Amino acid sequence: MEEWRQCGRWLIDCKVLPPNHRVVWPSAAVFDLAQALRDGVLLCQMLHNLSPGSVDLKEINFRPQMSQFLCLKNIRTFLKVCHDKFGMRNSELFDPFDLFDVRDFGKVISALSRISHHSIAQTKGIRPFPSEDTAVNEDDVYRSLEELADEHDLGEDDIYDCVPCEDDGDDIYEDIIKVEVRQPMKMGMTEEDKRNCCLVEIHETEAKYYKTLEDIEKNYMIPLNQVLTPQEMEAIFVNLEDIIKVHFSLLRAIDMNMVTGGSGLGKIFLDFKERLLIYGQYCSHMENAQKKLDELIATREDVRMKVEECTMKVQEGKFKLQDLLVVPMQRVLKYHLLLKELVSHSTDRPERQQLKEALEAMQDLAMYINEVKRDNETLKKISEFQKSIENLQVKLEEYGRPKIDGELKVSSIVNRTKQDRYIFLFDKVVIVCKRKGYNYELKEIIELQSYKMSDDPTNNRDMKKWSYGFYLIHLQGKQGFQFFCKTEETKRKWMEQFEMAMSNIKPERATANQHNFQMHTFEKNTNCRACKMLLRGIFYQGYYCSRCGTGAHKECLEVITICRISKSHRDFKANIVLMVAIRNYHGTPAPPGKSALSFQVGDIIELLKGDPDTSWWEGRLIQNQKSGYFPSSCVKPCIDPKVRFAGNMERQQADNLLKSHSSGTYLIRERTAEAERFAISIKFNDEVKHIKVVEKDSWIHITEAKKFESLLVRPSAQTHQQNHRAVLFYSFSSRFLQSAFTSEMCCMVPAVFTPRVVSTAVARYNFAARDMRELSLREGDIVKIYSKIGGDQGWWKGEANGRVGWFPSTYVDEEGVQ
Repeated sequence: MEEWRQCGRWLIDCKVLPPNHRVVWPSAAVFDLAQALRDGVLLCQMLHNLSPGSVDLKEINFRPQMSQFLCLKNIRTFLKVCHDKFGMRNSELFDPFDLFDVRDFGKVISALSRISHHSIAQTKGIRPFPSEDTAVNEDDVYRSLEELADEHDLGEDDIYDCVPCEDDGDDIYEDIIKVEVRQPMKMGMTEEDKRNCCLVEIHETEAKYYKTLEDIEKNYMIPLNQVLTPQEMEAIFVNLEDIIKVHFSLLRAIDMNMVTGGSGLGKIFLDFKERLLIYGQYCSHMENAQKKLDELIATREDVRMKVEECTMKVQEGKFKLQDLLVVPMQRVLKYHLLLKELVSHSTDRPERQQLKEALEAMQDLAMYINEVKRDNETLKKISEFQKSIENLQVKLEEYGRPKIDGELKVSSIVNRTKQDRYIFLFDKVVIVCKRKGYNYELKEIIELQSYKMSDDPTNNRDMKKWSYGFYLIHLQGKQGFQFFCKTEETKRKWMEQFEMAMSNIKPERATANQHNFQMHTFEKNTNCRACKMLLRGIFYQGYYCSRCGTGAHKECLEVITICRISKSHRDFKANIVLMVAIRNYHGTPAPPGKSALSFQVGDIIELLKGDPDTSWWEGRLIQNQKSGYFPSSCVKPCIDPKVRFAGNMERQQADNLLKSHSSGTYLIRERTAEAERFAISIKFNDEVKHIKVVEKDSWIHITEAKKFESLLVRPSAQTHQQNHRAVLFYSFSSRFLQSAFTSEMCCMVPAVFTPRVVSTAVARYNFAARDMRELSLREGDIVKIYSKIGGDQGWWKGEANGRVGWFPSTYVDEEGVQ
């Protein structure tokens, strides 16, 4: 048997691969094993399994497929532990790129073989490899792997279907909250019997959970108050005191409801949804709470002794405090599962509709909590990027979520020289760096708001590496950039991520119905104005309208109702000067002796003080009323579309007004005593033309063939140098071409294997993907479900409309499941 196959079986024995992993299939190739190891996750997990505690799993990035930086960091962590804890020499190991680029996979196999013979591994009773009957002369089998690595994206395979990743304490929860009287549903039980079983489980698990909270308060929080400062108590227990109060009230409400038969349980959960949102704060700080506790135990003897003393009072020391801190997060994620079971056995009950609403509320809450966890993971990645980039004066988290990072060649449109650069792509910017050892030197920050992307198919013809290019073209004709990728597949991947980033900061429907939506971080819990569900997570949760102050999901922008101007806008006096930000400003450089006003491209600022001869102006940000100083070069006068509305005006008046202006100038006027209320008057080829605006079926029609949502639906055409047909049909044509291009690209993606359909489902809501790993859904879409691994995180994998990706499990109804 080949050595690489023996290595795969050894990893199965180490319990980092499942027994049926594809590396043991008869059809397996060596690249299947290389692909599974390339991001370093399995290797770190393997060391942890052989020597628990040798690797801090909280420092491992478990989902780094789109990030070369994070994959290499994992591999370096593995190599460091091999050297420091297993005593291996550098000559016995390999370079990180030998694995990531699969430059020398033979070295990787050799290092793993040495680990399999190590005394630490031998104590586990696992047979080392290679055995005596190993096939020889295997060098040839490793030679083509680097080319395969170039062709295959790490995100193609469901690597984490087989990795026992982070332990969120589910086993501990089940052990603590288990209900002794619970029995499996038996054949012959009536629906009423099954319903009663569900009610009992909800009631008794809530009682057990509340008792656990009381135990934590009585046996840990009160005693530790004697040795910890208020700041340390808050760091460890976060807002657990408030959570205990909420569950005291929740348990009382459930107790009283059970007395009357449990018919009002749905209303209880609907009433408590808002109060349960405090779990967002708890879950976002839980990992840091555990770290702080470990740190205090390791550095302070009095804390260690007090914690040990407290632990013995809770179930005779069966669970550590670190374990118990996970239980609240596990509990809040169980409510929607408990209610789903109850709904399925309440078919004929009058309260079924209310129970379904309660289920949706708890599913929404679970999605919110899971997104908080995911956002914390993302912020941790961003923090690692931040620490590795020298000369970086801004906070990377202000630029949205990271999409992809890796090595490209870059040239400016002016200077055609290709330069080796390391690129970090975020929603809002491209961070261009030069590699310096394991760190990076900042070279450029490119703000995507000011650019459009364009393909460059001409360079692909010679089929050479680093000849596959695309452009970023500045919208005002300033310096652009060209990026060169190693392979055509790499180029496709990068262009998709650029396209997704630009879609996030400039969504197609951002200005529909007179709104001005921008990607935004909401400081408080906010519900989407359209679907009434929560904006999930802790940063850039959705979109904020700077005119009316409302929030929305990306997928809901197309159905949001017409903008209702907020009071802060209505109260503006005629002499107030508004400016719009044309570049981001985050306080650097700082205004001399003054507080800075931070803002982003597109933000509206009320000018408080602005001398044309000074470089620093004072202003107030409209969306949050914060004020401060900023560079005058970062803003320009804000021309509101309303200034083109001329009010009530006769046709002749419009003629006289427009005659003195240049061709292309237009206005919208209200017609006097006419059936059609509005008209557009435009000067074209030295003549003034008038176009009736017809309102029909809640749409605005300028011709029979074209309709708009409102008169402000399109950006203003200051000049009208093409014919009116080109203007009217531009939006349709670009969308059509974009759709056709996207569909074609989807067909080009190679499938590694044909996935098995687990079940099918119907989309209940629209969902807009935020990156290329996610799957956009429209209400009513039929979804083939391929994997429910990750369901505990709120995500399933499936296919709809020819695309495959991850989507929120609560956004679909499985067919055949009530």
